[in-house]
Amino acid sequence: MSNLNNFYILNFITAMILSLVLGPIIIPELKKLKIGQTIRLDGPESHLVKSGTPIMGGIIFIIATVVTMIVFGVKSKNVLICITSMIGFGAIGLIDDYLIVVKKTNEGITPRQKFSAQVLVSILIIFLATQDSSLINLYIPFFGDNKVNLGLLFYPLTLFVVLGTVNSVNLTDGLDGLASTVSVIALTGFGVMNVFKFNREVAMFSMTLAGALVGFLKFNRYPAQTFMGDVGSLAIGGAFAAIAITSGTTLYLPFVGIIFVIETLSVIIQVVSFKATGKRAFLMAPIHHHFEAKGIHETKIVKIFALITLVFTIISILGIR
Repeated sequence: MSNLNNFYILNFITAMILSLVLGPIIIPELKKLKIGQTIRLDGPESHLVKSGTPIMGGIIFIIATVVTMIVFGVKSKNVLICITSMIGFGAIGLIDDYLIVVKKTNEGITPRQKFSAQVLVSILIIFLATQDSSLINLYIPFFGDNKVNLGLLFYPLTLFVVLGTVNSVNLTDGLDGLASTVSVIALTGFGVMNVFKFNREVAMFSMTLAGALVGFLKFNRYPAQTFMGDVGSLAIGGAFAAIAITSGTTLYLPFVGIIFVIETLSVIIQVVSFKATGKRAFLMAPIHHHFEAKGIHETKIVKIFALITLVFTIISILGIR
């Protein structure tokens, strides 16, 4: 087991170093191409100074992850599904980011186009994963080796989870380093759980992406030199969804990804509240913007959200035994 653990650490470190090397190469190129973020005028005023910050930085950690996995020769079906999901959803985000840059607005492809593309990629990932019929049985959190067979309900539930995960990570990417930081913690948590109980091949992918994101954080933390863009946030969401599906840990996602759940719920509550009463439940949504509007600096919000993620991740890890 010690040699195996060293292998996970080596993947983590290699991906991290690759991100650190790629950052100074890719970010200047993004600047040359004038691939900068247009900040919404209805967002927090403090974000207006970020206008022009290069987007599409997510390609840094995507490349670092894929190259590391290729170098170490991990070619299992489950890992290939995870990589396919990450790249597939990342490609949707890449197109969206590119159109934003071309149009010089903060709107990319239409919501209908984006959703349709996400559904197609989701169906592909679910189809590939369920060629192994055992993956239809999901581990029940905190109940040891007990599993639940959802039968045909597995497919609509998993589609909902994939789409929800992808878009919740996208919603979370609103502060410098927020999505990256909580994702590093959650991915490491999934890595640990998969090493000791579920699927060691999936653990390898999870730890590799976590390492790539640690390296990316050097450029994405406050004040950000680059934003991950939709190419990054959708890729991370796709990776999380595939990790959960291929390891039978879909029901663990709401715990390890607690911040993604909170961010999504805050938007839903905001919309429902406004439509029902004409009043907003929060000063701004997603909820990280609410705390910004309350005067809390974004670096403090990131630290608080990271701590919450860490607590729920530790609880999830302890609950697998």
